[in-house]
Amino acid sequence: MPIHDLPGRTRPALLAATLAATTLLGVGIGISRPDAADAATSLKTLAAAKGRDVGFALAVDRITEPAYPAVADNEFNLVVAENAMKWDSVEPVQGQFRWTGSDVVADYATATGKKLYGHTLLWHQALPGWVAALPADQLRAAMRHHITTVVDKYEGRVAAWDVVNEAFSDNGDGSRRGDSVFQQKLGDGYIAEALTTARAADPDVDLCLNDYSVEWVGAKSDALYNLVKSFKATGVPIDCVGLQGHFVLGQVPGDLQANLQRFADLGVDVRITELDVRVPVPADATKLAQQASDYRRVWQACLAVTRCRGVTTWGLTDRYSWIPEFFAGQGAALMFDENYAPKPAYQAVAEALGGAPTPSPTTPTPSPTTPAPGVGCTVTYVPNSWNTGFTAEVRIRNDGPTAITGWSVGFAFSTGQAVTNGWNATVSQAGAQVTARNAAWNATVPAGGTVSFGFQGTHGGVNPSPAAFTLNGSACRAG
Repeated sequence: MPIHDLPGRTRPALLAATLAATTLLGVGIGISRPDAADAATSLKTLAAAKGRDVGFALAVDRITEPAYPAVADNEFNLVVAENAMKWDSVEPVQGQFRWTGSDVVADYATATGKKLYGHTLLWHQALPGWVAALPADQLRAAMRHHITTVVDKYEGRVAAWDVVNEAFSDNGDGSRRGDSVFQQKLGDGYIAEALTTARAADPDVDLCLNDYSVEWVGAKSDALYNLVKSFKATGVPIDCVGLQGHFVLGQVPGDLQANLQRFADLGVDVRITELDVRVPVPADATKLAQQASDYRRVWQACLAVTRCRGVTTWGLTDRYSWIPEFFAGQGAALMFDENYAPKPAYQAVAEALGGAPTPSPTTPTPSPTTPAPGVGCTVTYVPNSWNTGFTAEVRIRNDGPTAITGWSVGFAFSTGQAVTNGWNATVSQAGAQVTARNAAWNATVPAGGTVSFGFQGTHGGVNPSPAAFTLNGSACRAG
């Protein structure tokens, strides 16, 4: 993603007040709790039959709205705190713990019979200022104390903890996150130390690492994979990996299932932990149909992997989604719309879980995933620039009806940018023209599948993205 800025960041007070004022009573919407017949076909019932969790991120200031718990109670069997269990919420002052919000989430889980997923013990964001000000030895002690206190507080109630969230950078090279105070002052070993500390506090809770842009096979997911593999080999406690799943419409990775499976093959559980699929707004029937297909594909990938424990959406309703605040012109990312009505994505998930399909419309409509005539590929170009340098990730989706064996992607720079090195492909440059050819291990792209590569380069102060891309000589649409 070009920007990833806190799926659960607390919004400014003014925005929170505005949202709180727009309650269901204020807009005249009334939703009653489902009856027993409705409950029999709820998502949580269908998911439980498949041995999976269907979860949502709870915003504690919404739980008093009539429709919010009506939907949440009936449809989900797992709950995670959107903000209330992060460091700045539970320990705003060193050594002084405040459980007000986190207890609301924990008590809600108990009262409604849901699993409680803990998020998160360590993160480079949502930290009170005093944490970053500590010297290394005091930071290590504060980290251990915080983890021990929080895990011990909810021992026996939390099923799994995101012990460390978002430890890897967006540089495209699999490096650790340089803007993390824990990485800066404690070095690479802080992750293993955090996991070991959490295990000592609760021997039975599952311990997870959670990150974004690791849903497909690439440098960042490889780095996470290798870290988990090393932990399993050396006895560092690790039980699960969370892949967040903040997707752009139509861009669920074709290798999502394979990626989930390779982590599971290490002997850990996997989850999609923060799913949403953002849509250019206003949403229309075609966009919502594509979104439904994306939600279905995510669930199908999880269901195909035995150790995939389930899927959690980051939020409950489009009314309070984080997306519009951080992605201009985007929204409508969840299964329930701003009025809490289920969207096509809801029905798609129900069908993926074995629920009754929706009857076909009388007049068939064209598939939203059918490519335009002559266009058999979609390319998404994601740059990350600084000073006179940059990295870029390029993702290619095969929109054609058959697999591609052997691929070459071409594009041109417009302001003198120069490639210095690449990964997951052989990247060469002649003048302004850049060509990337597959590696031996990623030559085949199935119909509907995705492959990605990346490179590092230099620029002269401006770094516009290429205007056009080709795949094996044919033009692609921009993603």
